[in-house]
Amino acid sequence: MPPDPKTILVIEAGRTEAHYWRDLWRYRELFAFLAWRDILVRYKQTVIGIAWALLRPLLTMLIFTVIFGKVAKLDSGPLPYAILVGAAMLPWQFFANALTESSQSLVSNSNLISKVYFPRLILPASAVVVSLVDFVISFAILAGLMVWYQHIPGWQVFALPAFVVLAILAALGPGLLITALNVKYRDFRYIIPFIVQFGLFISPVGFRTSLIPEQWRLLYSLNPMVGVIDGFRWCFGDESGLSTTGFFCSLATSGLLLIVGVRYFRRMERRFADII
Repeated sequence: MPPDPKTILVIEAGRTEAHYWRDLWRYRELFAFLAWRDILVRYKQTVIGIAWALLRPLLTMLIFTVIFGKVAKLDSGPLPYAILVGAAMLPWQFFANALTESSQSLVSNSNLISKVYFPRLILPASAVVVSLVDFVISFAILAGLMVWYQHIPGWQVFALPAFVVLAILAALGPGLLITALNVKYRDFRYIIPFIVQFGLFISPVGFRTSLIPEQWRLLYSLNPMVGVIDGFRWCFGDESGLSTTGFFCSLATSGLLLIVGVRYFRRMERRFADII
């Protein structure tokens, strides 16, 4: 008995390429499943569970507050120093987690890549979403600090979602680039911790961008996290801390990295199953 024509799946050359971006929406349930799976795996068999999302940024924030706020006595502007660091630590921790998790997303799901078709872009994107969940949880730290210091942000706080989107884009671009490189060159798994550690100290987490000499400030703003961190602080009351020129410079860098990351990822994508 011949098969029902309705059950036949026809695969044509170039068909997946033509419908790739549409497939991202069609596979949205897989995207949600992978993100939920990674959230469960991250805190499986941990003693304090999801509280790790609070402890890591909290401990780092305390160290920065003691060293730069109490010992070095750096200028914190109109914000209490703890809030200054907290408003920077949240987006930085998100960026670091998203970059680390997305860079390993293809290698850690190699068995899935070699068996079934789906837009591979789903894997690093779902890793970024998992880091976003941690970000939302750790936001309780900043809320607690504002209650403690009786600090009430102004109308700028309503612009916070825009800077969250900018943080996502800043993390996604390098994440796509590095995860594609990591498939071919496994050395990148050793480079990522160094990039994250180095980036922490060259980003304005423990200090204000205004402390950078003016002649170097534009060059410093090429770091995409400078605009994100300054934007977060602006949302919570540091009105003089956000430079328009520096912000658009960081925005341009984030956009460039996103374009390069997507293009390189798409160019390498058809070879992932063979290499991995």
